[in-house]
Amino acid sequence: MSGSRHPSPGGPALWPSGPKSSVSRRALLLAAAAAPLATACGAAEGQPPGRVAVLGDSAAWEKPMAAAGAAMKSVAALRLVPEVNPSLESFEQIVKSSLRTSRTPDMLKYWSGYRLQDLARTGGIVDLTRQWDRAAAKGWVDTSLRDAFTYRRRVYGLPMNLAYWVVHYNPEVFREHRLRAPRTWAGFLAACARLKKDGVTPLHGTADGRWPSFIWFQEILSRQDPRFYQNLMNGRERYTDPRAERALRTIASFFDKDWFTPMDMNHNDAAAAMLHGKVGMVPCGTWLGSTLAAAGGRPGENVGAFVLPMADSSARPSVIFESSALVATVKGPDRAEAIEATGNWLHPKVMTAFSHTLQDGCPNPEVEPANPVIKGLAKQVRGDKLWLLNRFWEQGPPELVEATVDDLAGFLLDPSSYRTTLRTMQDRADDAWKVWREAEET
Repeated sequence: MSGSRHPSPGGPALWPSGPKSSVSRRALLLAAAAAPLATACGAAEGQPPGRVAVLGDSAAWEKPMAAAGAAMKSVAALRLVPEVNPSLESFEQIVKSSLRTSRTPDMLKYWSGYRLQDLARTGGIVDLTRQWDRAAAKGWVDTSLRDAFTYRRRVYGLPMNLAYWVVHYNPEVFREHRLRAPRTWAGFLAACARLKKDGVTPLHGTADGRWPSFIWFQEILSRQDPRFYQNLMNGRERYTDPRAERALRTIASFFDKDWFTPMDMNHNDAAAAMLHGKVGMVPCGTWLGSTLAAAGGRPGENVGAFVLPMADSSARPSVIFESSALVATVKGPDRAEAIEATGNWLHPKVMTAFSHTLQDGCPNPEVEPANPVIKGLAKQVRGDKLWLLNRFWEQGPPELVEATVDDLAGFLLDPSSYRTTLRTMQDRADDAWKVWREAEET
């Protein structure tokens, strides 16, 4: 995760020989997870009284979790202890395998959406509806996020961060090229054209790390038709629909205009290139702020961000979000203290310590982001009542998402293949949704 480690900085590399089938990938992941699994499960022996371990997969979250743990000690006499397994693949396998044993971690940092639903189906995580309702009654949580943490109308995770997916840019470079952050779709296209004319690569696009392949599809589709995006991601529409084709054709047109960086440029390099005026705009979650800061970025000076304008001005204004889930396990050795910790997670003191150290947005509306750029975005999102749409990675059955990301990576490497790509994605979706819905009925 970075913002949530998922896909995010330090995530899995693009498969060396190109996208593989989900079957072969699963075999590789299982093999990779086998060695660390025994060690991780064996470590789930519990903490001393007053301490609760939280297993996550991002080293970048270790300090924020420690800060939240110290703050929680002041409000609930409990300290959260971060534990990190930095391998995305083995982390998932460890979590799902350990839930079937009595040696499971007390708490987890996990994904929202369908990935959380998949975990809830195991019966191995705690129903946190009461904790959610108490926090909501106090105004400690953005209630529009509830669906992303719900399975069969019950809440199984509490939001940890609140990252908005926006377009990052360098205001100093924009001023140099007589540009401002665009407020309309036409203004966005005009900015791309101006930057290209002036010798600046307008947009970062990449398949590096594999997972970023969904970014432009997510952004363009949600700008053109957010309701269709929401329905497609939830299996109520089809990838072969003309609206999905329009999104890929739009991306292909950006390739035709040579607006993209090379598809192997990662986010770290893109962030540095943006600060140095070589790349104009980088779409990413607000968690990119830490990468920009490490490269010399100063929020409000040479770092800014804007919500990509709606391509259809009549559509409901929206923005993509991502938020990790804090989960308590049923069989954790310190279960009682873990459940008590969930009741205090959204407390303003805990959230302030966590989000300010993380330098990202916060799901508690009472806590303002420390980063002035993110603070401005949060004010815009809430003031304009933008529709929060969950990120592509959390939308849909996990194995379908994994395979579709591979399909989109193939499209980015061969933009002329958009019709074939869409047919392949729909064939996968038909099978995956059938399996998912059959499981729902059991």
